[in-house]
Amino acid sequence: MRECRLFYILIFLSVLAVGNFSCYVFARPESFDGKGYVGTLPYLTREYEADEPKQTTPEKIPSKDFNSENELKPVPRDNPAFVNIILKSDKTSQYVNDLNEFIPMLESIYDLIEDNSNVQIFNAKVYYFNKSADYFRDKYMNKPESQFVSYKRLMELSMHARSVALLRNEAEKYNPYLAYGGSGYIYNPNSITEQLGYLKDEIKQTILILKESN
Repeated sequence: MRECRLFYILIFLSVLAVGNFSCYVFARPESFDGKGYVGTLPYLTREYEADEPKQTTPEKIPSKDFNSENELKPVPRDNPAFVNIILKSDKTSQYVNDLNEFIPMLESIYDLIEDNSNVQIFNAKVYYFNKSADYFRDKYMNKPESQFVSYKRLMELSMHARSVALLRNEAEKYNPYLAYGGSGYIYNPNSITEQLGYLKDEIKQTILILKESN
């Protein structure tokens, strides 16, 4: 009788064990809803993505208003660098500029002849002109400009002006001691005036040629 009771107890315990096991094995998946980790997982791939280029707003440069007087500057026409580079870009630009320097010199000598100025002032002006002509001659002697009419005419005028200045200087020095007959005729005041007239006409023609070369 004791053994039968023990047998029933073992059977009862076995049934309980089997029942509890079936509860774990055959429990519905819904019984695990809401269980486990609750929260937001970190975005692990963020560090491995390429950085997107930043969009920059281009800087706006104010446009110039060329119709405004504040934007326009006067052209430096009196500046030799501007004349040579901008206005006179050809090979003769420097030559033309050098020619233009002779125009006021010749105009001054022309006025001295018309005003019958004294010998000293005349000779000083002619001396300065001849020195400038000598430099001009050496500068362009072996260049194509030496074949220009303006170059040749300027050289001829320089020689003529030099001879007239020398003549006036000698006449001033020797006039009181020379007779006007024979070889002394060249120092006659009328002869000097005649030579000055020729020189004045030549100066006038040369000035026109120099101006036409611009």
